[in-house]
Amino acid sequence: MSSTTFSVEFFPPKDSDGEERLWAAMADLRALAPDFISVTYGAGGSTRDRTVRITKEITEKTGIATVAHLTCVGSTKSEIVEILGQYKEAGIKSILALRGDPSQGPSAPWVSTPGGFDHADQLVEIAAHTGDFTIGVAAFPDGHPASAGNLDRDVDVLLRKEELGASFATTQFFFESAKWIALVERLQRKGSSLPIIAGILPITNLKQLKRMAELSGTPIPTKIEKAFLDLGDNPSDVAKLGVELATHLCDELLDAGVPGLHFYTMNTSSATVDIAKNLGFDSRATR
Repeated sequence: MSSTTFSVEFFPPKDSDGEERLWAAMADLRALAPDFISVTYGAGGSTRDRTVRITKEITEKTGIATVAHLTCVGSTKSEIVEILGQYKEAGIKSILALRGDPSQGPSAPWVSTPGGFDHADQLVEIAAHTGDFTIGVAAFPDGHPASAGNLDRDVDVLLRKEELGASFATTQFFFESAKWIALVERLQRKGSSLPIIAGILPITNLKQLKRMAELSGTPIPTKIEKAFLDLGDNPSDVAKLGVELATHLCDELLDAGVPGLHFYTMNTSSATVDIAKNLGFDSRATR
């Protein structure tokens, strides 16, 4: 477990109240000594400026390594170069290169930005040439929505990104360890050495989960959905079960040799803190 990274993800808040909640959650999670913190863009790149600012502030205030998201949405090539320059000036050394979702949502048709990029591999390539960044990319244990179930195509895309300079991948959230294992085995059979960090979404709100699953194309296993539906509307019971299920998934992934666990916090801390304690990650702070 000592070699497994522990990391957390936040999204830029929309207002001052949201920013207060983010920093409160950050304080709780900082006590667990995460290896890095990532900050997302909003849909359609709508929070790009806040992403740059919040990522910079996290870097300055915590001293914890940060990974800033970079997407193709709504940016020309010159604007992407400018953003990379802002990250570099802010002391940010790692980025996550993503195509990103259209402003209408992941299921909407992709619309190119004139003078911009259409695929994340183009971002990887320009980031590798623009600055001395560690570059991460996305991986999809349940398959990328655009691949229509062709998992070999997903592997080929990851291999291309690795060839261009990506040095790690973080997955979309998923619920079955076998899906992560299968993805890693496919990559290894083709000679890849790309570490695949597992993205974990603690379930604390069933409606929110269903919405995120619909947007991402990630299927919710029937037995998991039924377990939550059987609980009714008791928030504390839902949160407790969510922590138990995520802990079990993480245990299976640790047994399988996962190089890192990355928690999608939704800008809250309690579930991630509970899972980390269950896994013994709270001892990291005393190392």
